[in-house]
Amino acid sequence: MRTLIFGGKGQLGRTLLEVFSTEGTAIGLDLPELDIANRYAVLSAIRQGAPDLVINAAAYTDVEAAESHPEAAFRANDMGARIVAEAAAMQGVPVVYISTDYVFDGEKKTPYVPGDRPRPLNVYGKSKEAGERATRAATSKHFIVRTAWMYGPGGNHFIEKIRRAASVKSQLRVVEDEIGSPTSTHDLALALLALCRTQAYGVYHAANAGACSRYEMAREIVRLAKWKTKIIPCSSAEYPAAAQRPRYSVLDSSALERQIGRKMRPWQAALKDYLGKEG
Repeated sequence: MRTLIFGGKGQLGRTLLEVFSTEGTAIGLDLPELDIANRYAVLSAIRQGAPDLVINAAAYTDVEAAESHPEAAFRANDMGARIVAEAAAMQGVPVVYISTDYVFDGEKKTPYVPGDRPRPLNVYGKSKEAGERATRAATSKHFIVRTAWMYGPGGNHFIEKIRRAASVKSQLRVVEDEIGSPTSTHDLALALLALCRTQAYGVYHAANAGACSRYEMAREIVRLAKWKTKIIPCSSAEYPAAAQRPRYSVLDSSALERQIGRKMRPWQAALKDYLGKEG
């Protein structure tokens, strides 16, 4: 299989390159060499790359900055998604669009399933939901995969922020009223590879099993790393942010699990594996 990955330099993109290269050729494209909002550049890349599969992992992901720069968020996450999906459709190849739990408002009390209606609270979530619609409109051969709380090698994610803070502080205050699904990029990439072997196009959720608060995740990070930093629970109201976030955005991955024939492993096991590899 020959896979073309837009956003190949990103946290997820790097892991996708590693995992998909085990099944053939994986090619990564990213800024500054290629802008997914440049229609000519995207068309040329797909024609020349002659892929069997296109993955759009390129995105504007700065949730806070998106509130003051909505045009940049929609340019990448909506217009870019439409251009990539249309170009893939012109070549007759499937496209994967990576989306987010932030398309939901967090008002639900049980895990979100793919059929739940998106109601994003912030600009980033709105731009990703628009990208989902653009992808669906462009091609029937689509996998729209929502994930959450991603972390992986080289990323500036929650684990690394806790690591940096714990190195200089004896205690950390972490919000306990945001509940979600921590997800390893490695586990996500393996699930995507298995899903893309099928032709079961549609919308899916892919996250490590289980749920926790940011506080609970931070406490587990510190426990596994054997740091002495004390983690103290607090409310998100203590840390005002420009972007409103869903209080509960746990994802139900059972539809994806049925297609790939296996369960997503618990978030605790994936976290332990990541911390062990990253030292």
